[in-house]
Amino acid sequence: MHLYIHIPFCRQACYYCDFHFSTSLSSKLAMAEAIAKEITLRKDYLTDKKLETIYFGGGTPSLLDQAELDLILNTIHTHFNVTTGAEITLEANPDDLHPDKINQLAGAGINRLSIGIQSFHEPHLKFLNRIHSSSEAERCVKFAQDTGISNISVDLIYAIPAPDHTILHQDLQRVFDLRIPHISAYCLTIEPQTAFGSWLKKKKMKPIDEEFAATQFEILVHTLGQNGFEQYEISNFASEEKYSRHNSSYWKAHPYLGVGPSAHSFNGISREYNVSHNAQYINTITQGNIPSTLEILTQADQTNEYLLTGLRTKWGVNIHQLAVLSGGTFLNEKQSIVQSFLDQGLISVRDAVIMLTPAGKLFADRIAADLFIDR
Repeated sequence: MHLYIHIPFCRQACYYCDFHFSTSLSSKLAMAEAIAKEITLRKDYLTDKKLETIYFGGGTPSLLDQAELDLILNTIHTHFNVTTGAEITLEANPDDLHPDKINQLAGAGINRLSIGIQSFHEPHLKFLNRIHSSSEAERCVKFAQDTGISNISVDLIYAIPAPDHTILHQDLQRVFDLRIPHISAYCLTIEPQTAFGSWLKKKKMKPIDEEFAATQFEILVHTLGQNGFEQYEISNFASEEKYSRHNSSYWKAHPYLGVGPSAHSFNGISREYNVSHNAQYINTITQGNIPSTLEILTQADQTNEYLLTGLRTKWGVNIHQLAVLSGGTFLNEKQSIVQSFLDQGLISVRDAVIMLTPAGKLFADRIAADLFIDR
C-alpha cells in the first residue's frame, strides 16, 4: 500500500508549473494539521495497513518545518504500519536543503529526496523563474550525500529553447559527476493557466519546437543509457535499479491513498480527488468531512488507465490483464491496431506483454489512445 501527501506551498511560482499550490505560507501549520486529520479520517481507505512507500509531493514539501513534518509522520505511524525499509520520499527545492535541514529530514525518517533542479544552467533557471542557483543545486546534493541520504532523484527539464544541445549535455554531465542514481526528465510544456501559457497567447513566447524536443529526448535516452541508466519509464531513468518505488506503484495500478488539497486516491475500482482550494480544504477537514469527489471506474476506464500508465514502463502491459479488465473485449476491438503497431515497429509483444520499442516511446500517448477501448 502507498500514501501520497500533497503540500500545496511554494515560495514563488515557476513560469511553467500548473500544479496546485499557493505562494502564501500563512496557513502552513493549519494545512499540516488538516492533513494529519485527513489521514485519521481516511485511515481505513486502504485494505492493508502496511505502507511500502510514503511520498511528500507538492508544491514544495521542503518548506515544512520540523514540527509540521513530525505531526504528519507521527499521525501516519499512529494509523499505519510503515514497513521496514519503506521508501519515504520528500520533494525539495535546492535552496531549502542546507545541512541542518537535511539532518532534520533524515532524523524524521526521510530516506529519499526528489530535488527540483531542472537545469544547472543559470540563464535557464532564470527563464523558468526558479528560485535557486546552479551552485545551490550542486551543494545540496553533496550535503545530502554527506548526511547519508544517497537515494536521490533530480528533476531535469529538456526542450528549453537554446541554439543547440550543448546545455543539455552539460546538465547531464553534472548529474553524472554528482553520482545521482535517478533522473526524472520532463519535456517543457506550455500549460494554459501558467505564465508561459499567457505569454504564448499574447505571442510574447514561441511554441515549443517539437523537432528540437524530440532530438533532445533522443539525446537524453542515448546519453543516459551510455552512462548506466535504465529508462524504466518514459521520463524516468535509474542506475542500479534505483527505481522510484512509489511512482512505480502508480504505473502498476497499485492502490494508494492521497491526502491534501488536489490529491487523488485509487483503490482499483474507483478514484477520489480532493478539492484544489487550500482554505476550502482546511475548513471542510476541520469540520470532520472530506472534500473529495468520487469517480467509479468503468471497465473501459480501468483498461484505458492501465494502458496509459503501463505502456510507458519497461514492464509494459499484459494482454491477459487487459482481457480481464475489459471483460474480454480488448483483443476483439484492438487486434488489428496492435498488428499495425507491430508492423510499424512501434511495439513488441513477448510472452503476452506489449511493450513500446525505442521508436514507439516517441509516440507513447498516441499509441495508448489508439488502443483505448470504447466506454
